[in-house]
Amino acid sequence: MNQYEVNFIIDPVLSGDEIKSTAGMYESLLKDQGCSIVHVNEMGLKQLAYSINKKSSGFYYCIEFTTPVGSVISKVELALRRDERIMRFLTVKLDKYGVQYNEDRRSGKISSYKKKESKKKPFDGGAASTTETVQPQAQTPPVPQPVVSNEEE
Repeated sequence: MNQYEVNFIIDPVLSGDEIKSTAGMYESLLKDQGCSIVHVNEMGLKQLAYSINKKSSGFYYCIEFTTPVGSVISKVELALRRDERIMRFLTVKLDKYGVQYNEDRRSGKISSYKKKESKKKPFDGGAASTTETVQPQAQTPPVPQPVVSNEEE
């Protein structure tokens, strides 16, 4: 059994129901072709690195599945190319390390990006951080300067 994952970006202009039905359509297409769905990751609305069709964001989905036959991939990719609601897609065949990484991430052994973000402290304008980091310096006595006189005697 070969294991694949297909990542695709859905147009953000669609309503929430249309977005879910689009992703569900590709899940059912894979099941009809004899694939077994391992995991569906709905990553949600994210900003794009560059604009696609004058849009700066999109709904990200990742469907991980196994299939005994590789000909399913061409049928799924053809359907993704024809669908106007899909902005971009990428299909990847996972090796044993990719499969293990995905399993570890789902089980919680590898923390996801969202968990790392929640540990960050909110920015409060820098007022608290400056008082915590500034150390009071000890006062040094002033050094007497030599007196130079320009008076003529």
